[in-house]
Amino acid sequence: MSKGLIAVMFIACISAIGIEGCSHKKPKADEAIVSALDNTGYGTSDEGKALGLKTVFFDYDSHLLSHEAKYILKHNFEILNNNPNLKIQVEGNCDERGGIQYNLALGDKRANSVKLYLQDLGITENRITTISFGKEHPLVSGDTEEAYAKNRRANFAITSK
Repeated sequence: MSKGLIAVMFIACISAIGIEGCSHKKPKADEAIVSALDNTGYGTSDEGKALGLKTVFFDYDSHLLSHEAKYILKHNFEILNNNPNLKIQVEGNCDERGGIQYNLALGDKRANSVKLYLQDLGITENRITTISFGKEHPLVSGDTEEAYAKNRRANFAITSK
């Protein structure tokens, strides 16, 4: 990550934290970081701003890759293979059911399942980092099965081009 990008992210975080007490609504620190990253051309697969990389979804209480997830990951492999300098972060996410620690562990398993599959296809380990957000970064709100299904995912964030 370049020093300039780190500086932009730091300033965005400090600004967002410092204005928390203002009467008008300002972005939270996470939103400020995403905004700063978007301005540099980096983004996530959830937003459709990750050079065509697509988010994969999981069944309830599972980190196993479905046939559909493997198909999507083969598509993502082609993008990564055609862009050898591209580095990504795989972000494991869960629906809101279950405890914090349980969902952090499950999100970690999901992210690592994706990483291992991409490595098996030929992407080197040093190009992929993982993180688990557990249930803390839902894609959609709601307590329906449809909302839960959209939140059980591993999405991609570009960390370096």
